[in-house]
Amino acid sequence: MNIGQLLVIGFDGTEVSPRLSSLLTKIQPAGVILFARNITGAEQAQTLLRECQKRVATPLFTCVDLEGGTVDRFRNVLGSAPSPAEVVATGSRVLFRKHGRVIGENCRALGFNMDFAPVLDLAFEASRSVMSSRAVSDDPKQVVAYAREFLRGLGDAGVLGCGKHFPGLGEATLDTHRELPSVDKPLRKLWDEDLVPYRSLRRELPMVMVSHAAFPAITKKRTPASLSKKWITDILRKKIGYRGLICSDDLEMGGVLAAGPIEQATIAHIHAGGDLGLICHQEDFILRAHEALVREAERDGRFSRRVRESAGRVLAFKKKTFDRKLTAGRRTPAPTPARVEKLTRQLWEFGEEIRLATFARTDSKKARP
Repeated sequence: MNIGQLLVIGFDGTEVSPRLSSLLTKIQPAGVILFARNITGAEQAQTLLRECQKRVATPLFTCVDLEGGTVDRFRNVLGSAPSPAEVVATGSRVLFRKHGRVIGENCRALGFNMDFAPVLDLAFEASRSVMSSRAVSDDPKQVVAYAREFLRGLGDAGVLGCGKHFPGLGEATLDTHRELPSVDKPLRKLWDEDLVPYRSLRRELPMVMVSHAAFPAITKKRTPASLSKKWITDILRKKIGYRGLICSDDLEMGGVLAAGPIEQATIAHIHAGGDLGLICHQEDFILRAHEALVREAERDGRFSRRVRESAGRVLAFKKKTFDRKLTAGRRTPAPTPARVEKLTRQLWEFGEEIRLATFARTDSKKARP
C-alpha cells in the first residue's frame, strides 16, 4: 500500500546511523527533511542525502526550509540569503526571480530537490511579531508577483517549491510551533485576501503546506486547518481546484499536538485529504505515526482508499517530475571547495545587489515631488 509515501521525516545527526538506516528501510518514506542540526558542510549534506536515498526504493523528496532571512538552514555553510521582505522591497521582478534561482542553486549543490518556500502569508499587523520578514506584503497581488517569480527561479535551478502556510497565517497572533492560533475571519474575507495567492498560483505550486491554525468561522470548531476536511478537500481541492501535492506543517508542533497525539494527528491529516504528513524530529513519533496509519488502513476500508489515493498521487508526481531531466531527478556533482566558494560569493553579491536596489528605489521615491 506504500504507506511510507505519506510521510516526510526528519532526524538527528549528520550521518546515517544504524538506527536511521533501520528507520528508513522500514518506513520507506516519501522524503526526508534536513535542518541546520543535520548540516555541517556542503559535501557532508549531499553525502547524507545520497546515503538516505540508498535505503529507500523510490526517489526521495530531499527537503529543506530555505526562505532567506530568519529561515535559512545553510547560513553556517554558505552564508546568509536575503529575506523575502528585503527582496520585495526592491520592487524588481528580475530580483524576485533571482532570489529563487540563487536559493535553488544552493539547494541543488547540497543535494536538495524540494524547498519549502515561498511563504504566501499576508503581512498583516496582527502576525508581524510572529512572521517578521518572512511575509512580504499585506497586498495579495504583491505576494503573488514575488511568489510566481521565486518559484520560476527555483525551477530554473531544478528545485521544487511549496506554498505555505495555507489558508494563511496573516492574522495569526500566536506561533504554531508552540500554540494553536485561532483566526476569526469569515470565508468571504479570506477568499478575497489570504486565499488569493493559492487561487492565483494553483497551477504553479508543486506543493501546498497546510498550517496548524484554527478558523472557527469556517469549521465551526477549533480544529487546525491541517486536520480539516473542510479546508483541505472542500476548499483547497474542490473550490480552489488545486491538483498538486498537499502536505502538513510539522505534525510535532504544539499547534497541532494540542488537538491530539501524533497518531491521531497523522491519521486526521490524511483523512482530511492531505497527501504527506511531515514529522521532523522524533523517531518515536515517526514509528508511532506509521504504525497508526497501517492499523487504520487495515481497519477502515474508506481510509484504505484514501491512503491509496494519496500514495498514488505522490508516486505519480515523482514519476512525472523525476523522469524530467531538467528538474529534481538530475544528479548533481559533489560540491568542491571552489564551487562552495563561488556559491558563497554569489550570495554575498546578491545581498549587495538587493541593498543597492532598495537604496535606489528609496531615493527615487524621495526625489518625487
